[in-house]
Amino acid sequence: MAGTAAATPSHSSDSAVRPAGAAPAAAPLSAAVKAETVKAARAAALAHAPATGVGRGETLAVKDVLVDPEGKRHVRFARSYRGVPVVGGDLVVHLDAKRAYLGVTRAARHQVAVPSTTPSLSASQAAAKAAAHTGGTAGGAELVVDARDSTPVLAYRVTVEKKDADGTGPLHSVVVDAASGKVVSSTPLTDGFISPGLRKKLKDLGQQAAPDTPARSGRPAAGERPEPGAGFPAAANGTGSSLFVGSVPLVTTRTAKDSFTLKDPSRGDGETRTAGGKELNSFASGTAFTTSDNRWGSGTAADPVTAAVDAQYGTTATFDYYKSVFGRDGIKDDGAGPRAMVHYGDKVDNAYWDPDCGCMLYGDGDGETFKQPLVALDVTGHELSHGVIGATADLQPTRVDKAGNQFGEAGSLNESLADIFGTGMEFHTNNPDNPPNYLLGEKLGLEQTFLRRLDKPSLDTLEGTVDYWDEGSYDREVHAGSGVSSHAFYLLAEGSGKKTVGGFAYDSPTYDGAPVTGIGRQKAEQILYRALTRYMVSTTDFHEARKATLQAAADIHGGDSAEYKAVDRAWAAVNVTEANTPRQTPPAAR
Repeated sequence: MAGTAAATPSHSSDSAVRPAGAAPAAAPLSAAVKAETVKAARAAALAHAPATGVGRGETLAVKDVLVDPEGKRHVRFARSYRGVPVVGGDLVVHLDAKRAYLGVTRAARHQVAVPSTTPSLSASQAAAKAAAHTGGTAGGAELVVDARDSTPVLAYRVTVEKKDADGTGPLHSVVVDAASGKVVSSTPLTDGFISPGLRKKLKDLGQQAAPDTPARSGRPAAGERPEPGAGFPAAANGTGSSLFVGSVPLVTTRTAKDSFTLKDPSRGDGETRTAGGKELNSFASGTAFTTSDNRWGSGTAADPVTAAVDAQYGTTATFDYYKSVFGRDGIKDDGAGPRAMVHYGDKVDNAYWDPDCGCMLYGDGDGETFKQPLVALDVTGHELSHGVIGATADLQPTRVDKAGNQFGEAGSLNESLADIFGTGMEFHTNNPDNPPNYLLGEKLGLEQTFLRRLDKPSLDTLEGTVDYWDEGSYDREVHAGSGVSSHAFYLLAEGSGKKTVGGFAYDSPTYDGAPVTGIGRQKAEQILYRALTRYMVSTTDFHEARKATLQAAADIHGGDSAEYKAVDRAWAAVNVTEANTPRQTPPAAR
């Protein structure tokens, strides 16, 4: 099956174990260590070609290099075939502390080869077909080998920009067969918090969101003024009055004696700007927020700065979560701070992570179903986590329908992990005006009082989220399918049955009726993050995710540990077991 980790779990009892919730202890890698690790991984990929699938005529481009506190090394590669990039050909080579080969996690389980790399279709013809299919403006067409299905084909990958009228985002990646001209797939590059299916369901039901925004108005208290002799630019401590999270501190940049910008120099220059009601896809095109007194917002949506307070607070809180809990320094782990643009587009009822912009995009609502900016804290945590997932395993849907709804287990796992880490950020932030919980979208004001929840996902009737795996998961809409792994995570963290956490009541069932004992949220988060960044690839499904998390638990706690056994039990409790692992994943109907 695609994505299976070949590395054998270690059952030794001498694995280094970190305290629960601690960030990885490994120091930043030197250029020399990275170079040695990459060289060893490339050599191993060729030496173990039957396992890795790397053949002659293929080259490997490094996407990430990780060294665990326990000593293991992992190199994530994208591959090219005869100089042509391969879609769905990603792999991770695993080495031990001495750089000896341990195994591989790979997306394509078949040979990546095409008869010829000379296309019948020209790049301009492919771009025209992509634009016509999507109803937008095509950018350049890149020749690729599409290896996502069992028979690789030569194709073009075209980025199409269109008006965001359907809420699926402004950018789509369209793959066009380079021989027949058939559109193979069209995938939104921006993954909105509100799916097309949910939007339609809410409109069909005539429901309107009534956001839970605390009643407050007025300017926040004055921020700390820098010393008169301080140079510019300089960090300054300001205050903001938000829609959802109360009065909050904000680190800003003082650019002159009485001028401040909503940019945080202590967090990689993370900044929030306004798109001014336009569909801007370049952060540089946004307009900076400035003030003379370092006080931001008024707690009401009528003040355009208020949404920026929520966005800046949420993006920097997410930055803090990943850095302090996992040692990850930014979305791409490159030290860059998070960026956001509020007031995106005209009547856009969504929020997105946009990888092309490298920023969050927040709409102000459509004025009908959603009448407030979608800047709630867990919305930001969820969407920025999509950025982290895209920078690591880059889990992809197996298909996307004409309405923009996404399907398949890898896409469901993507949504689930974004929910899990978005929830983790909320717990880490622990804002009293936004009490942490295992619910997603509870501040949006939906009639069911939340959008999704991790303890019993099927309580979400709007999206039809499921509690357990079945064969329908192969082609289930991704938000509906996300419940499988979200439920497994909750059981791993908190256990089954009735429980109250932070004033919120939960009652989590199991597929087989047998109880599950949790190991704690912090340990569970570390296992999921280790699995994502080391042992998952673009096609990882739920059974492969089970193996990835077992391997991660073995790495951190040992293969005979209570934590390892708890991971196995949590997956069994959602009907994902070794016994019901599919022999072969059914092909996707793209």
